[in-house]
Parts: sequence; C-alpha cells; structure tokens
Amino acid sequence: MSRNLLAGLARTTRPDTMIRRFLALDAAVTGANGLAYALAPGPLGELLGVESGLLLGLGLFLTAYAAGVAWLASRPQPPAAAVKLVVDANLLWAVLSLVALAAWLDPTTAGAVWTPLQAATVAGFAVLQWTALRAVSR
Repeated sequence: MSRNLLAGLARTTRPDTMIRRFLALDAAVTGANGLAYALAPGPLGELLGVESGLLLGLGLFLTAYAAGVAWLASRPQPPAAAVKLVVDANLLWAVLSLVALAAWLDPTTAGAVWTPLQAATVAGFAVLQWTALRAVSR
C-alpha cells in the first residue's frame, strides 16, 4: 500500500497518528458489533442463523476487546508490540470466521454473506494497522 494512499485513508501524513486512527476505527466498529451481539443475540441469531448463546459470548468478548483497542488508540504512541498483537488477533479472527463458516456454522443467507464481509473488514483493519506500523519504523 502506498504511503499516499495510507495517508489519505488516515487523513494525516504522521505515521503515529495513522496507527492511532486505524486502531480507533477498529475499536469503534468492533465495539458496535460486540454491543449488537451482546444486546440482541436472539434476533441477530435468527437473522444470521447462529446460536444466540454463541453471539452473546462473542459480543461480550468483542466489547472487551474493543475497549482494549480503544485504550491502545488513546496512547500518544501505542507500543509496537501491542499494535502487532492487535494485528495478529485481527488476522486470527478473520481466518477463524471463515473456518467456522466452512466447518460448523449453518448460517442463513444473511449469515453466509455477513461472516465473510466482517472477516474481510477485520483483515482490512489488520493490513492498515500493520502498514501504518511499518511506516513508523522507517
């Protein structure tokens, strides 16, 4: 990804600010997703074809994870090791989502569309965060 494209997406040319903004965006999207799962596991479970208990657990996990990522985004200079951990966790989430879809979930059409879309979104956050982190180290 070119530095100009990255700067355009982050709306800044400062790599440390890019990381913080991409972490904050990740936290906001993940937190909203987690809260939706935690607060409406029954209706969303029916819509997606996923057990409500699983959605509740995922929602609580995602909400806590988002809070940690938001805290990291609030640091003036997020530690590289912590950002790498977020990148790795995001990549793992994306892969496990696709594995779950293929191996054991039996989703509705909405769930079959939603799962790869959210996996791609999370993988996209990982790419943006990793690219911004690499820009800081240059």
